[in-house]
Amino acid sequence: MRTINNRYSWERYQKQIPDDHFYYARSCIRQNFFPGSEAAFLKIMQDELGLDVLDDAKHTSCTGIGYHADIVPLETIMTVVARQFSLMTEAGYENLVSSCITSFGIYTEILAMWHHFPELEAKIHEHLRKATGREFVKPKNVIHTSDLVFHFRDRIAAKAKYKLYDVINEKPLNVVEHIGCHYSKIFPTNGIGGAEFPYVLAGMIESWGGQVIDYPERRHCCGFGFRNYLVQANRGSSIANSKLKFESMAPYKPDFIVANCPGCSMFLDKWQYTLAEMEGVTYGPDHQAIPVLTYEEMAGLVLGYDPWDLGLQMHQVDAEPLLQKMGIEYDYTKKYLGKNGKYIGSPKPCNCF
Repeated sequence: MRTINNRYSWERYQKQIPDDHFYYARSCIRQNFFPGSEAAFLKIMQDELGLDVLDDAKHTSCTGIGYHADIVPLETIMTVVARQFSLMTEAGYENLVSSCITSFGIYTEILAMWHHFPELEAKIHEHLRKATGREFVKPKNVIHTSDLVFHFRDRIAAKAKYKLYDVINEKPLNVVEHIGCHYSKIFPTNGIGGAEFPYVLAGMIESWGGQVIDYPERRHCCGFGFRNYLVQANRGSSIANSKLKFESMAPYKPDFIVANCPGCSMFLDKWQYTLAEMEGVTYGPDHQAIPVLTYEEMAGLVLGYDPWDLGLQMHQVDAEPLLQKMGIEYDYTKKYLGKNGKYIGSPKPCNCF
């Protein structure tokens, strides 16, 4: 009976992902945290795989952070999202691809509310019409960018120049994957594997030669939580959640962490620096921190992209030990050069790293 129930649960959380023609909605916070990741995503989808992905300059932020911080009212964010849908409709697309986990959660939440309360959807149509004169059709599919990378993981593997493999010690890399809460926990059936069996990152890791680490706090929140961080007095709660995860994963000696949420990636990277400064503790081998990657950065390294074009120099935790383990060739002298070749400065190193 248990096996049958597990199989049923797994089948419930499978997601149909189209093979082409996507309207791409960028992320406001990713543009600040990891701009190289969004550029890498487009390069992989458009240039490597030859897919039709429209990068539309006319769309805006979904205002999700303001909504979750109780600044933007519900009907306001719905009208903003309706405008996004209208741009997608106008461009002739029906598959919406969101770069941001929070936006992905917002889109799925709004569509679910409209399904249950059609009178509310009709009201938003009227709001959008009065404000902009625009009309919209709801997307046929709402997809997160990690869904697409997962969907095409085998095609990416076929083009790989490197594997998630430790060429020094001749063994697969030990990888911790962290799934954003807004991807798998708000509406589990909208994420691959849901909250119980999330496989979107694990599938990439396994396809590209790595080994997924299972550890006690694997599904614990990173602690970001908009109110946890936006309100300074609450930040102790945020860092405490990340610390719990680091302490739980440390005995398994991970080579790096990969996350599919921009907030999770940023905090799992930055909090390690903070904890090292506060408590003099590090969680990686040889008194080092654990490198943190976005899934696009992970895919880009596998494909042989320049790590500095991916933006790895902008992370707080140095990724060079990981590059060396993977046998990736890189030019250290270009690490902190901008596109014009000018030195952009380097982060102050933590005394503990």
